[in-house]
Amino acid sequence: RKEFVDLYVNYVFNESIQKPFEDFMQGFLRGCPARRWRMFLPAELQIVLQGHTKFDWHLLEKNVTYQTYKKFDQTIRNFWTVFHKLPEEKKKMFLAFVSGSDRIPGYGVELLKFAIVDPQAENPDELYPSANTCNHILFLPR
Repeated sequence: RKEFVDLYVNYVFNESIQKPFEDFMQGFLRGCPARRWRMFLPAELQIVLQGHTKFDWHLLEKNVTYQTYKKFDQTIRNFWTVFHKLPEEKKKMFLAFVSGSDRIPGYGVELLKFAIVDPQAENPDELYPSANTCNHILFLPR
């Protein structure tokens, strides 16, 4: 029985996936040559590929720039008050809304910048917040 279980486990976890894994590895290495990735420790490589999973939301707030707003405008104070009360998943959804990803890039939150801009509409109550994900801009009506 032990021999059967050992052979079955080997088949399921090694032999049955060998060809698909080799195909995947060949494609992966075509775009990401292994010699360049060897400089990273496994944890560092994971951060490079996936981004950071731990967030310092207050540091993110400090990195924001304001255009046509000032840091202490009532709209901005209200925004950050509401933002910091959101559950973690909603904050990640907001990050995805502004940047296109719910993760902090590998270079870290210290260098992640985004701007909050007043679209200066005639009737701001008729506008919803919108974002330009390429430039990390949140258009926040007053």
